[in-house]
Amino acid sequence: MKRREFITILGGAAAAWPLASRAQQPAMPVIGYLNLGSPESDSPRLTGLRRGLNETGYVEGRNFVIEYRWAGNQVDRLPALAADLVRLQVTVILTAGLLPALAAKAATTNIPIVFLVGADPVQLGLVASLNRPGGNLTGFNVFEGEPGAKALALLHELVPSTATIGFLENPDNPKFELTTRDVLAAAPVVGLKIQILKAGTDREIDAAFASLVQARTRALLVGGDPFFNNRIERLVELAARHAIPTMYGFRDFVVAGGLISYGVSLIENYRQAGLYTGRILKGEKPADLPVIQATKIGLIINLKTAKALGLQIPDKLLALADEVIE
Repeated sequence: MKRREFITILGGAAAAWPLASRAQQPAMPVIGYLNLGSPESDSPRLTGLRRGLNETGYVEGRNFVIEYRWAGNQVDRLPALAADLVRLQVTVILTAGLLPALAAKAATTNIPIVFLVGADPVQLGLVASLNRPGGNLTGFNVFEGEPGAKALALLHELVPSTATIGFLENPDNPKFELTTRDVLAAAPVVGLKIQILKAGTDREIDAAFASLVQARTRALLVGGDPFFNNRIERLVELAARHAIPTMYGFRDFVVAGGLISYGVSLIENYRQAGLYTGRILKGEKPADLPVIQATKIGLIINLKTAKALGLQIPDKLLALADEVIE
């Protein structure tokens, strides 16, 4: 071989080595995120998701990326969005809410799915059992502070003069009939009547508050629903405008200026989902990761909001509170 030919071959091989090296590096994992809401309403909770992923060694943009898909509160868009994530061959899909979880489950049996739902995932058909999920799904059964005797009793103690409490629920939620039945059954136990209010759109939320004012119902219980969770600021603003003491199922509402909540923290739930997603990125299988049920329920009271409403919080409630926002 002539010297010039040898140098040419050697130079070409040297140039190819970096390319070959880069080609052998593993592709950066991609998380597909599916939510019924919007980027604006979801922003605070995503800080919890990123925090959980960071705790497992994953930093967005550095060693993983997220493909976000929001349905803009249009349920019929979820199947196509889930199918889009499957076409992208994402590493794992994270779903927030029951309907996104069902859409993702229908779209793939191979890609791991981590869900956040507020009902029994076994009854919903998402997993075979809580301890051994089987299949490609696992996640969290988020206790949503389901309105029942406890929540009604706490709200009644806060506003003892009211005989009727409104209950706001989303009729599009698959759990609508069950939660409504539970509230109606619990009300007589604490000597209350219930005004049922249905809202699945922004216009219907406005109409629900108008109905409360017209009926002179002086307290409100907001049901646990992803649509309402994506309308935290709106619900808090309407409750303040109409001076209606309102109880929510998540701490996040009270942090945003709501009066009182009996339930869990959405941000903390997202952090836990981030931890599970990180474990799957490291090689663990959803079938081997038990479904976790959130059990840390807190009573949160916002004293500034109470003062604005002219309410004196009973000492008994303050003593029971896990957190008081001043």
